[in-house]
Amino acid sequence: MTNATVVPTIQRAPAKPFFFHTSAHLLRITRLKANTLGELLDALRQCPDDAIFEHTFRTLQEHHFIREGFSNDFAHWALSDCNEPSLAERLASVDVRAFTSVSELRERFVQIVDSYLQRNPGVGSRMAQETFYFCAADIVILPTSFVASTMHEFAEGVRRVSLHSIHHHFIEARLRIKLMSNDFSQWLHEDVGLTETARALNRIDIYTGTLEDVRGQIVRIVERALI
Repeated sequence: MTNATVVPTIQRAPAKPFFFHTSAHLLRITRLKANTLGELLDALRQCPDDAIFEHTFRTLQEHHFIREGFSNDFAHWALSDCNEPSLAERLASVDVRAFTSVSELRERFVQIVDSYLQRNPGVGSRMAQETFYFCAADIVILPTSFVASTMHEFAEGVRRVSLHSIHHHFIEARLRIKLMSNDFSQWLHEDVGLTETARALNRIDIYTGTLEDVRGQIVRIVERALI
């Protein structure tokens, strides 16, 4: 009786390479600010889209370097400067992964604050300890030296690129490409044909660990596809 031959999994050659990029954010303060929760609600309704993005998705990048605290600036301000922990928890519960447009994300925050103020009308005009300044950023996309023409090169690229590049492709891209996905999953699905691997990346929880943890999970999922 002969031993069965182990046939390695055949990976389809990618239709096109994956170019790793990073991005620099030139922060600017908008004309909008809030000293009360009522003013926050008004500003949420009229601030530019990139301000909503700045205080949620990009703030998430900063918070990934610490392992505690809320995941968006609105929740932080509601707790630390307005002393409204119940509102802060509601704002922090918004999962940005569930949104594919800034307008939908904005509306969710508006609904939360508006509902809270209707139930607690006395807190809407109370002065906060510190002013909330609505900020936005101009994005400058920069190439890196990492290019992947094979899955092995892709795995190595994910290991070696900066965390800013991981954030650019894995988190920031979710609104930029208007999909409930990310650049890595899109490439794996469309150009490599690894749909299940792409779906596994989309299931990574971006809240419970640091960006370095996210990188490690991406690498492990991609490596399983190489077996």
